[in-house]
Amino acid sequence: MAISADRTDLVVGIVGTGTMGRGIAQLAAAAGCRVLLSDARPQAATEARVSLAETFAKLAAKGKMTAGDAEAAAARIEAPDQPGFGHCAVVIEAIAEDLEAKRALFTRLEDDVAADCVLATNTSSLSVTAIAAACRRPERVAGFHFFNPVPLMRIVEVVSGCRTAADTAAFLRRLGERMGHAAVEAADSPGFIVNHAGRGYGPEALQLLDEGVTDAVSIDRILVEQAGFRMGPFELFDLVGLDISAAVMESLYHQFMHEPRYRPSPTARQRAQAGLLGRKTGRGFYEYRDGAIVRPPEVAPPDGPPLPVWVSPARPRFAGLLTAALTAAGVRVDRDDRPGARSLCLITPLGTDAATAALAEGLDPRRTVAVDALFGFDGRRVAMPTLLTTAEYRAAAQAALARGEHKVSTIGDSAGFVSQRVLAMMVNVAGEIAQRRIAAPADIDRAVTLGLGYPRGPLAWGDALGADHVLEVLETIHQLTGNPRYRAGSWLRRRATLGVSLTTPEP
Repeated sequence: MAISADRTDLVVGIVGTGTMGRGIAQLAAAAGCRVLLSDARPQAATEARVSLAETFAKLAAKGKMTAGDAEAAAARIEAPDQPGFGHCAVVIEAIAEDLEAKRALFTRLEDDVAADCVLATNTSSLSVTAIAAACRRPERVAGFHFFNPVPLMRIVEVVSGCRTAADTAAFLRRLGERMGHAAVEAADSPGFIVNHAGRGYGPEALQLLDEGVTDAVSIDRILVEQAGFRMGPFELFDLVGLDISAAVMESLYHQFMHEPRYRPSPTARQRAQAGLLGRKTGRGFYEYRDGAIVRPPEVAPPDGPPLPVWVSPARPRFAGLLTAALTAAGVRVDRDDRPGARSLCLITPLGTDAATAALAEGLDPRRTVAVDALFGFDGRRVAMPTLLTTAEYRAAAQAALARGEHKVSTIGDSAGFVSQRVLAMMVNVAGEIAQRRIAAPADIDRAVTLGLGYPRGPLAWGDALGADHVLEVLETIHQLTGNPRYRAGSWLRRRATLGVSLTTPEP
C-alpha cells in the first residue's frame, strides 16, 4: 500500500448514505478528506450532502467547530450524479447487511478504482473473508466497522480477512485515527471484538433470570450499584430492542458452531415474539410512559432482630473486609472462633451456593447467609440465604448489611452471585478472544470500554478482581452445575495459575 492515510489530498468514497454512511462521511470530511458520496437510490447522496452541511453548521453554532472549519468540511463532500472512484484511496461501503449485495458491489468497484485503492466494508455481522472472496484482489479488502452513532462512538474495528494484506489494515487503522477514533485491529471472526466480547454481559444476565436467581430489575441494580456498570443488561436490552438483541445472540451462537458459552436464552426469543421489545413498544423488561422508564420502587429491608453476627474466617481477606464494614456501621460482631448459639453466620464464598458453602464449613444452614465480598462493600451489598435460612436470620442479615443506609439485594441460593458470574463470563470470553489471536489484549480492553461503555476492559477487570478468583468462580460453577458454559479458557487458566496479568500478550 503506497498511499499514506495522512495525505492532505486523500479522497474517500462512500457507498450507502444512510445513518452509518453519513456518520462516516462526517468524520472523513472533518478530518480534511475529500468525500465522494454514492447511493443506489436517486437523490439519496444529494440529500445526505445537504444534511451533512446542516450538521456541520449546527456544530459550529454550538461552538464545537469554527464556522470556517464547518464550511470547509461541508465543501469537501460531493455527491456527483455519476460518481467515479478512480481517484479514491479507499472506498467504504455502508449498504444493507446482505452478503451477496456487498460482494456484487465490490466486484463492480474493482473495475472502477485504482490498483492501490482499499475496499472497506462497514459490516457488523458478515464475514469479511466471504465478502473479499468475490474480489480479484482480496488482499485489499478489509472490514472498517464503525458503531452507531458514528460521531459519538469513538471506536472503529479494522478487520482483516484471511487474505487481507498487512498494509491494508495498517492504512485503515491510521485512517481511523485520523478521523478521530480509536482504531483497533481484529481478525475476521463472528462478532469481531466488541460484539463477541458482549457475550458475557447480557447473555449471563438472562441465564441468571432463567434460573430464577432473582428478577431482571434486581440484576440491573446489582450490576450497576455493586459492579459499577453504567446501565444494567435488561435496561440495555430495552434500549436496543429485544428483537435486535435476540437475533444477534442467536446469530453469533450459530456462527460459533453452537459453542455452549454463547448459548442464547429462550426467554429472549419468547419475549420478543410477545412484542415486549422495550422502549419502542412501551414495554419490555421495564414499562415506559411518555418514553421514560418506570422503575419499580425498591422494598426497604426489614428490621431484623439485633443478633450478633459471626463472620467466617475461611477467606481471611474477605472476612476482614466484611468485619470492618459491619463494625463501622455499629453491628455487634461475634469474634469467637466458632459462632455463638444465637449468632447469625455470614460466609463469603466464590462461585458456590450458600447451602454447599455452609455445610462445607460445618455451619447451621438455618442461620447462615452468604455475602458477596468480591466487589467490596462500598456499593450495593448482596446477600444469599440458604434454602433453609429462617425468616428471622434472613431479616437479621438484611438489617445488618443495610446498617449505615446501605442498599441490599437478597437473591436466591445459586451457584455464584450475580456480579461474580457476569464478570467471570466477561473475563473468560475476553480471554478466548485473546487466545484465538482475534485481537491483542490492549485492543480488546480498549474496544470494549469504548464500544460497550464498560467501566474498564474485561481483562484489566479480571486483574483487578484477581484472576485466581475469577478462575475459582468459573471452576466451582462448572463443577456444581456440569454446564459447559462455565469452562475456563486456557488464557485465564494459565495466567491465574502462574500469577501473570491477564493483559500480558503471548510471547
